[in-house]
Amino acid sequence: MSDNNTTVDAVALDDPVEAGIVRCDACPVLCRIREGRTGACDRYANHAGQLVRLDPLRIIAKGGALVPFAGQAATWDGALLRPADHFVTGIGAGTTYPDYKPAPFIVSAAVEGVDMVTVVSEGIFSYCGVKLKIDTDRYLGPEQAAVFCQGEQVGHVTTAEYGSQMLSVGGVRHLTGGSKREGTVTCQALLDLCETKAVELKVDGGARLVVQAGRAPIIDDKTEARMRVGCGSAAMGIFAKQWFAHADEVIVVDDHITGVLSEHQAGRFLDVKPTGVRVRGRKSTPGRYFKVAEPGMGWGGTNITNPLDVIEKIDPKIAWPGLRLFMVSTTGEDAAWFVLDEALKPQPAEMPPIIKLTVERVAENCEPALCTVLFMAGAGGSLRAGVTENPVRLTRSVKSALTRVTSGGAPVYVWPGGGITFMVDVTRMPARSFGYVPTPAIVAPIEFTLRRDDYVALGGHGDRIVPLAQVLANTAHRQEAWDEANPWPAKATTHE
Repeated sequence: MSDNNTTVDAVALDDPVEAGIVRCDACPVLCRIREGRTGACDRYANHAGQLVRLDPLRIIAKGGALVPFAGQAATWDGALLRPADHFVTGIGAGTTYPDYKPAPFIVSAAVEGVDMVTVVSEGIFSYCGVKLKIDTDRYLGPEQAAVFCQGEQVGHVTTAEYGSQMLSVGGVRHLTGGSKREGTVTCQALLDLCETKAVELKVDGGARLVVQAGRAPIIDDKTEARMRVGCGSAAMGIFAKQWFAHADEVIVVDDHITGVLSEHQAGRFLDVKPTGVRVRGRKSTPGRYFKVAEPGMGWGGTNITNPLDVIEKIDPKIAWPGLRLFMVSTTGEDAAWFVLDEALKPQPAEMPPIIKLTVERVAENCEPALCTVLFMAGAGGSLRAGVTENPVRLTRSVKSALTRVTSGGAPVYVWPGGGITFMVDVTRMPARSFGYVPTPAIVAPIEFTLRRDDYVALGGHGDRIVPLAQVLANTAHRQEAWDEANPWPAKATTHE
């Protein structure tokens, strides 16, 4: 993020502008841009005294045959694709700032015999952040711990989920509520994460991370390979029958729930006899133990490197010499085989091939460890004003599923409750979908698609509707192939 090419001092609209300088009104910064230079966001430039958008409008298109479409030979104009097979995204569209302006593109097209309208814009989001899912059992840091980037706090550790650690990065407090540097670093971290670039983070009192959407996390210089198959108890339920008769006792070491086969319900159903092997920690239900160790980078996300450390005692009244003890982590990365000697002390021994096979099976059932980045933002009243003169009607239309919300053509999840707060997986969006403004804030595409009659009914800017064919013919744009993993965004909405 650099403002080397332009003057970005805040100015009043009625301030005089020097000859050869244009004022950009695409965001609150109001850059004054000299000839041949760009604004602070690198999205707008002064070209021969005219303010121009540097990035072309991005349009996604379905693939098609190089022949007229069935039944349309008489009217086919030679285009490889029909306009209905194109979708105008918000990428490169421009914004509605200073908020009262209609959206840059309000496009109509016939979809499945229904006259549809898509309202297209780039939102300037101060209220935004990412939810970062990191597939690992490794200890990243205590819940609520601060997360730093380049020495500035940019987020925090939130609640762990099944096989994953979760971070919240960004948010209006870090973007605007701290120092100027905190806001700048937070904005850059968000932009890089959303653009699927690698970002280095440090958890206060915890791990150093390199995270990148769609890639394996790197934790304290170690690349994570596997997301655990389940907690220790779940692994017990999955593999108990495969361990039965080949081991007398199995302990699946896990920071959250450690499983013990002979006590676990799965072992009871298989008539596994008691072994007298007792593990540390707090017993939850039979065969399920909490807090067998402290969290860390060792076995199953604990701080232990010697698995026998989880054993509190071995009852001599129940255990026997020759007892076969198998210990394994929730990913299968760590496994050990022991046999009790005459003094009932576990002694390392050669692991039987059938047990090695189950270790491989545990590993096989672990999915590749990845980082997932979900961009989350709230479409506020000013953005909605670009769609309609009565923004609450748009909100109601979205909540009633009359209006579909997409981001760069990708599907989003809209949170229940007030407002239009949405989340989108950044890997499902076209490359280079995001930008920034130095207020600081993130710029992201957003599209609202609904029936034309519904758009008119909610007070939409009907006089600004233009046919899709006109946009394709008269607007500089770049066409990209539609990601077929996503639903086609222009599909007609229906009334229940």
